[in-house]
Amino acid sequence: MKLKKLVLTGAAGRLGGYLRETLAGMCEELVSTDIAKGIENLAPNETYVAADLGVLDQVTPLLEGADMVVHFGAIGDEAPWTAILHANLIGSFNIWEAARIQGVRRVVYASSIHAVGLHRISDNIGVDAPHNPDSYYGLAKCFAEDCAKLYWNKEGIEAVCMRIYSCAAPNGPRSLQAWLSVDDLIRLVVASITTPVVDVTVVYGISNNTRAALNNDGAAHLGYRPQDNAEDYAAEIFANADAPDRTDPAQVKYGGVFAKTELGQSGLAFMNAVDEKAKS
Repeated sequence: MKLKKLVLTGAAGRLGGYLRETLAGMCEELVSTDIAKGIENLAPNETYVAADLGVLDQVTPLLEGADMVVHFGAIGDEAPWTAILHANLIGSFNIWEAARIQGVRRVVYASSIHAVGLHRISDNIGVDAPHNPDSYYGLAKCFAEDCAKLYWNKEGIEAVCMRIYSCAAPNGPRSLQAWLSVDDLIRLVVASITTPVVDVTVVYGISNNTRAALNNDGAAHLGYRPQDNAEDYAAEIFANADAPDRTDPAQVKYGGVFAKTELGQSGLAFMNAVDEKAKS
């Protein structure tokens, strides 16, 4: 059965853009929103509303009558604190507060590995790992995950917090354990929407990677079954890789370059992220 209404934030962004077609097929009405003036190729049942998530009065009307919110809207990189505060912290708070006001059932939230980015990869952490942010960006993800707990315990709003690792084409040794393919991203979001009961669930957004160093057992009830494996790229990656440096935080901690860049300075600027498209 289709949902009556879904709201997608961050619809003009890279990851949000991957989701729009699938989400439109899951509901009678899809409302997509971002700070951009507009987006192209709207589905017949999709409308776009430009809005600043940092302003509650712009967020609340969007959620009227919505069953769920898929919340991807944010600055997607480390940035100065004032920017992160407005877009990522206040923006996320406004999503949950608007959900309370409008009686929304569930928030599906794009959290990040950077909420736990200073844990060591060798620790093979699970979904119950304590927050250990590597940046202002990661700190904002911790705040939003705590919003999810607060609004579940006090207001009964369910949430899935998807700690997305690296949704970009594999291009280095780290990506062999960190990769989340576009198709698996879509599978994860669909599972987060369709699972009947989730309370507050934390799940890592990774594919079925042979070298995965994260444990998703605590989120098995979502029924998320990733199908892609970064090992398909291993031979080519290792043929071009430098020798590992065990003293480099970027190589030994989950946050990668975010684990060693200065607070407020872009982490993506030091990454050679390569976009990819869905296979299906």
